Amino acid sequence: MPRTIWSGAISFGLVTVPIHVVGATEDHSIHFHQYHLEDMGRVRYRKVCELEGREVAQDEIGKGYELTKTQVIPITDEDLSNLPLPTAKAIEIDAFVPLASIDPIRIAEGYYLQPAGQVAAKPYKLLVQALGRSSKVAVAKYAWSGRERLGLLRVRDDVLVLHAMRWPDEVRDPAELLPPPVEVTDEEIEGALALMDTMTTDSLEGPEFQDQYTEALAQIIEAKREEKPLPEAPEPEQPAQVLDLMAALNASVQQARASRGERREPAEVHELPSPKRKTTAKKQEAAKRTTSGKTTTATTGKTTATTGKTTAAGKQPTTAKKTTPRKPRSA
Repeated sequence: MPRTIWSGAISFGLVTVPIHVVGATEDHSIHFHQYHLEDMGRVRYRKVCELEGREVAQDEIGKGYELTKTQVIPITDEDLSNLPLPTAKAIEIDAFVPLASIDPIRIAEGYYLQPAGQVAAKPYKLLVQALGRSSKVAVAKYAWSGRERLGLLRVRDDVLVLHAMRWPDEVRDPAELLPPPVEVTDEEIEGALALMDTMTTDSLEGPEFQDQYTEALAQIIEAKREEKPLPEAPEPEQPAQVLDLMAALNASVQQARASRGERREPAEVHELPSPKRKTTAKKQEAAKRTTSGKTTTATTGKTTATTGKTTAAGKQPTTAKKTTPRKPRSA
């Protein structure tokens, strides 16, 4: 369970939500101490009073504001906790805005806000659901660590998150960093968009989003512990000078596809009928229609004699014949 950093309340109009503030992130980096190289003795920083020349304990140390070189104004923790500010004991919501309206450069570290007891459960859930339905974030003020800050309240998995925000005057103007004027063609923009589509992912999970620096550092520590050769560092790739931007974009698209195991499927080739066969088939169809027409015309105008002919079934047709009586011969 993370430790409580600060306790207070969220002020939402006349609604008050008691909360505890806990850290939302963890540091998994490998940290070092300083050692004396000759005997590997630990080197520490000691707090020494400049006037007495001796080390002082933590309970002898307090805060102070240096008004002049010879005059210091002491400030106690009690003075800080009793500042004439409403934000000294509460996170006071001032406005609700769309998240897209806030420049991400102003958003800093995040903290989870935990409801403080059963009395805070209902107003806490009310604020969570209201923020969720509004699709907005809350902008608030709070005073921690000797200064008042601007904060952003949002919902993450039904838990309120407070992000510290920088004041507008704390963000430097980037105008002096702009490159000299250049022209970019539509084809180059389309090439960049194609590369972006190839590199688009649905989540930031997988080996490419792991801390490889910490892993490599752990390998070095383990190799030294076991007195084994250190792992060899790969040769750094020298950035190529971009002479043809379109060629570089196309090559980047192919490289991104290859790294993800994507290959273009070869196009299926279907054999098309030759033009001669098409023409012959058309002629045969036309001949059939012509023959059919001629047969119909001949049948309606004439009587076809079929006597003595054999049908396909091998039978003789039975056609009625008209007989003329013969005259008797004269004596």
